[in-house]
Amino acid sequence: MGRRLPVYLLIDTSGSMKGEPIESVKVGIEAMLSTLRTDPYALDTVSISIITYDKDVKQVLPLTPIDQIQMPEIVTPESGPTHMGAALEMLCRNVEREVVKGTPDQKGDWMPILFIMTDGKPSDIQLYNQMVGEVKKHQFTNIVACAAGPKAQTEPLRLLTDKVFQIDTLDSTTFMKFFKWVSGVIEEGGKSMGATDDIALPPPPDEVNVVI
Repeated sequence: MGRRLPVYLLIDTSGSMKGEPIESVKVGIEAMLSTLRTDPYALDTVSISIITYDKDVKQVLPLTPIDQIQMPEIVTPESGPTHMGAALEMLCRNVEREVVKGTPDQKGDWMPILFIMTDGKPSDIQLYNQMVGEVKKHQFTNIVACAAGPKAQTEPLRLLTDKVFQIDTLDSTTFMKFFKWVSGVIEEGGKSMGATDDIALPPPPDEVNVVI
């Protein structure tokens, strides 16, 4: 098996995402997968894992090569907290378990990429703050955070990464564009692997605003 480019998607599934927002996210992820499957680099290297978080944190898709992914069921509860800290905790555990580390005899996987999306803020802020440091120890090539909708708070995300983007509306058109852009980020990662540790992000679509 060749070296993989592991991509982790952390998706907020708290109650406020119920209905159109979460359906739009699913459509966006499907569109992203279709785009990546047409890219030979991505087909060779990219594996994706999806972790959802609300009051519970679930890995709904273990790290899987993109040509083998069957879209998992992603559901949202009626209401309840957003355990983003617990999601980062699971992320760190999974990266330790799933990503192959290099040894003197064999090259491991490429450094992973993390996308995290929320329409709110972490309810478990203490754990979240604690886990930010842990995530940084795991050497992600890129961490891209998306604050979606009017209630999303960018401050907690900025502790995690300087690549924070905001989208104002939670409709499928916007999410399609966002995830299409994400597939561009992943493809860029696939092409520049090994050459550089820092992937230059393609310019985001108009609906996606950079948070300075």
